Amino acid sequence: MWSTFIVQDEEVRTVNASPGVHQPSGGLEGFLGSRGGHKRRHRTHSSSGDGISESQEGKIKLTLFMAVTGIMLTVLGMGTEFWVELKPSKSFYNNQTCLVAHYGLWKCCTKMIWVSDMDPKQEICGHLHLQGESNCTFFKFYTTGENIVLFQKTPEKDLIVVSAMFAIISLFLMVMGSICIIMAISKGVQFFLKPAAVCFILSGVLIFLCLIVFHQSVLSFLASDQSIPLHHELSWSVTCVGCAGAMVIVAGALFLVLVLPYSPWEKCLPKKKSDI
Repeated sequence: MWSTFIVQDEEVRTVNASPGVHQPSGGLEGFLGSRGGHKRRHRTHSSSGDGISESQEGKIKLTLFMAVTGIMLTVLGMGTEFWVELKPSKSFYNNQTCLVAHYGLWKCCTKMIWVSDMDPKQEICGHLHLQGESNCTFFKFYTTGENIVLFQKTPEKDLIVVSAMFAIISLFLMVMGSICIIMAISKGVQFFLKPAAVCFILSGVLIFLCLIVFHQSVLSFLASDQSIPLHHELSWSVTCVGCAGAMVIVAGALFLVLVLPYSPWEKCLPKKKSDI
């Protein structure tokens, strides 16, 4: 009986080792072979017209870093209340203290500053970095519709709400554009670059519309009552949002350039053929 099993096993090995059939030597070689085939298929797909080459992938990641930086600046500017600073005369409140205010899209803050801490030659109330008692409150016109009063003036709440809506929609488009770029890199296709570019460019345009509308709301606020002269200036939150808008527009334009089937530099500046 044992001899029968040995003969059958030798016959099976002889059949498997026939010259017409290729057999892998082990499971490891078969696994490596399957991975090699997957890589070859991936390279073949990337080399096609709709694929992303290795050089393009590096440029896409670098442009995505610029766009993400713009998104972070947008979040920083939207979340802070240093959009505009309002400074009355130094003698507006009393001879010992003066009041300054600053607000953004969601919150308004006032600060009581000691006159003795300021420069004697300064005519308006001092800078916000000086020590003093601060008081901040959120705008109530988002919930109850109630407006606030600053220096006997009322902000134009409708314009502030519109600017806030522009900022939120812009941030949403930035996130959608980033998702499209991540999908383009993971899938290895250029199709998602076009909607991403449109999202980033539109978000940048909305950011600048947000700044224009907000500045108009500040001018309307100052014109609501002329009895108290105020010195106003746009603060660093507006700078962050403006830089973010410029960065995402540039990033969207670069994504559009990467989608083009030809290099714009070679199209505009063709190489001169050297005569030998």
